[in-house]
Amino acid sequence: MTAGMWTRTSGKIAGTLVGLTALAVAAVLGISFYLSSSSIHSLLSENHELNKAITNLTREEQIGYARVESESVDELGQKSLVVRFVQTAAGNPKEIVDEQLFAVSGDVVHFDALIVKFTDEYVQDGKERALYLWRRIYGEQTPPEQGEAIQAPGSAPERYHAISKSLKVKERDVFWEAVWSLANDPERLSRYGIKAVFGNAIYTRMEADKIYLFKIGATGQIYPEVVDFGAATKGVKP
Repeated sequence: MTAGMWTRTSGKIAGTLVGLTALAVAAVLGISFYLSSSSIHSLLSENHELNKAITNLTREEQIGYARVESESVDELGQKSLVVRFVQTAAGNPKEIVDEQLFAVSGDVVHFDALIVKFTDEYVQDGKERALYLWRRIYGEQTPPEQGEAIQAPGSAPERYHAISKSLKVKERDVFWEAVWSLANDPERLSRYGIKAVFGNAIYTRMEADKIYLFKIGATGQIYPEVVDFGAATKGVKP
């Protein structure tokens, strides 16, 4: 065999190997996608305990609150805050389920949330249900993508413990990962009557002597209600 023939033959073999490798990778990815889609399909279309847990969600009026823990000013006059962020139990604004401290540059603070709605197509009783998932917190000079995570994407929020409890351990990851994925693919679960609502980065200028209650409006949107620290006794445990 001449050198030229060997080069052409080697090239054909290499090309064939590359093609086979690409096909193998595509097959693995396809199988993974199918298994993932199949799993969430089974949960949303066949798991009656999950459907019952979501149907049992009541309309919420308050889902948490925030207040300034401390504040400081640097040599350039830039203010920074330490914000205490509190999540309360679904259906019980007096019960604290999660509490965190965040350092924020500036005194205008953004709270980014993902709202996931379950329409009548899923709950089938004429009333929508909703999940409120807190994503991140950041100051006005900080790009949203650089904000601090309130809840890790894909994780099970403690305030929805009843939903997680209705699922087997392996199913919990499948369900919550699918729900969180709506932040990037809002139509992924639309066939089941589940949709994501965006534009929920609420912001407010925070002061040390105030408490900022996170309320749910008639349309399901989140908004802050500001009350004096001393007067905040109902539904809040500062």
